[in-house]
Amino acid sequence: MTASAARPDPAPDATDPVTDGRRLRSADSRRRIVAALMQLVEAGDLEPSAESVAEQAGVGLRSVFRHFKDMEGLRREMNAIVEARLRGIVEQPLPGTTWRERLDALISRRVEAFETVMPYRRAANAQRHRSDVIRAKGTELNRVLRAALVGVLPPGLDDDTFDALDLVLCLESWIRLRHDQGLDAVRARRVMARAAEALLAGR
Repeated sequence: MTASAARPDPAPDATDPVTDGRRLRSADSRRRIVAALMQLVEAGDLEPSAESVAEQAGVGLRSVFRHFKDMEGLRREMNAIVEARLRGIVEQPLPGTTWRERLDALISRRVEAFETVMPYRRAANAQRHRSDVIRAKGTELNRVLRAALVGVLPPGLDDDTFDALDLVLCLESWIRLRHDQGLDAVRARRVMARAAEALLAGR
């Protein structure tokens, strides 16, 4: 055996046009698969199947599971995107010079955020009982929203009033108003604000 024959083939060059093109196509397929899941959820499909995702993305079913080990992994990536969107909205500083002005701004901010994530939360609720990812993300979202509310309200508020406000201003309440009661976003925001005002009357 000659030295040249014994030498292993060189590893693919990361800058090689063929390798680079393959990597770009793979990344594009992955993005399309995630986008397809999100589009299906936004359209009202609370539990899209892998077959539906593949069809929506225009890829083969095997491609879905080549990029994601299972649907849980795909949902995990979708949830990361949704969480980033949500944080981009709710973590902005609130305007206002008084706590009441900041509370009003917080309600408006939540309305914007809740409208963005409502379809995904409804889908998450359908999967919550069998998804560790969804349960953990739901707990984290509640923690973030609760901490934001603490930062706005005046000191000395009793625990019962605070917990009632936390309930009134939560995402589940927004889903109830918008989906179950059929209110439009303008009226749902007005109802949410009215409930908060009633709890804080006289303060």
